[in-house]
Amino acid sequence: MVTAEQVKNDRAVKAYIAKADESLSALGYTEHSFAHVGLVANTAKYILETLGYDPHQIELAQIAGYLHDIGNVVNRVDHSQSGAVMAFRILDNMEMDPEDIATIIAAIGNHDEGTGVPVNAVAAALILADKSDVRRSRVREKDSSKFDFHDRVNYSVQKGSLRINEAKTIVELELEIDTAYGSVMDYFEIFMERMILCRKAAEKLGLHFRLTINGQQLL
Repeated sequence: MVTAEQVKNDRAVKAYIAKADESLSALGYTEHSFAHVGLVANTAKYILETLGYDPHQIELAQIAGYLHDIGNVVNRVDHSQSGAVMAFRILDNMEMDPEDIATIIAAIGNHDEGTGVPVNAVAAALILADKSDVRRSRVREKDSSKFDFHDRVNYSVQKGSLRINEAKTIVELELEIDTAYGSVMDYFEIFMERMILCRKAAEKLGLHFRLTINGQQLL
């Protein structure tokens, strides 16, 4: 089996992730480089591992998490679909089993709000992992007077965590927001569609999705 470590160390994968983030930087987007995809891969692993999925599925979730944003090197628009096609080429060249490739590219092609649907457990884990990565360190602009709306909302998040409860019935995204930079309503204005997708992903995994901001449960 092709492993997450092999994919992570692949020269082409490294190039596509770096160049995709370079393109997004030019467009004014937050960080989508190795820090983001590494965190998404680890969070997807945590989700399926905690829920008792087999090691094979967990490995596929890590690979999907690491590759999910490479389509941004083509264009931000429809990057989930272009990323799925690129991932197919990479994994096929690595001689991965076709069924495993199908699971991964379905997850990548369905990870973005607007078009995404949690079609399988790997896709559901990827969605939750990706949409929960909201943090101050993703903001590139250092001068707060030049922040756009997305910068302000991301910069406002001082701390965030995604956790599954002991009973394995709830997955909770807990955020601490500095309202000097962005309000709770600002967060909802940008991320409501993402949170709805997270709810659907949680349901796919037999969980309820909960959003808590500054100690207040909102979803």
